[in-house]
Amino acid sequence: MNVAIVKYNAGNIFSVDHALRRLGVEAVITADKELLAKADKVIFPGVGEAATTMRHLKEHRLDEVIRSLKQPVLGICLGMQLMCRHSEEGDVDGLGIFDTDVKRFVPARHEDKVPHMGWNTLTDTCGPLFEGLAREEFVYFVHSFYVPLNEHTAARTDYILPYSSALHKDNFHATQFHPEKSGKTGERILTNFLNL
Repeated sequence: MNVAIVKYNAGNIFSVDHALRRLGVEAVITADKELLAKADKVIFPGVGEAATTMRHLKEHRLDEVIRSLKQPVLGICLGMQLMCRHSEEGDVDGLGIFDTDVKRFVPARHEDKVPHMGWNTLTDTCGPLFEGLAREEFVYFVHSFYVPLNEHTAARTDYILPYSSALHKDNFHATQFHPEKSGKTGERILTNFLNL
């Protein structure tokens, strides 16, 4: 299987590569448009700032490439947020794959810490990424912005308010949490993606 990880100015790409190696998959980390287009699966991970990253994607025309992909695509964390229409982080337009916006967490109580960091549960899961998982699985999050519940929500998490911890539309899948840092549950989600 030919798996490509989108190479751009974002952190966390190598931890995704290591997670795939643990599953026996040698991925290629690339910004080459042809390699991305020809891959069986594409993973678009990331940790970083939305506006800076979108500028980089546009400068290298990776925004057009990602939008045009027809094979299964998995966006992770910042990757998921950039697949949305607009982000409050840097007030920037995203790729528009998911017709929804990214909002900043606003603490409602003193004990609400931002960023949302650590383990939390997935509920109301649906779609192929979550096959074979229990009703409420714990996964690992680090984020200060969130995607509200919407028609593309494939999993929900509660932190300050209920929000989308996963999205799904056509061949595009995305998780706000980090499957590569989520133990056996994360491995199962990555395996499910690779098996699509």
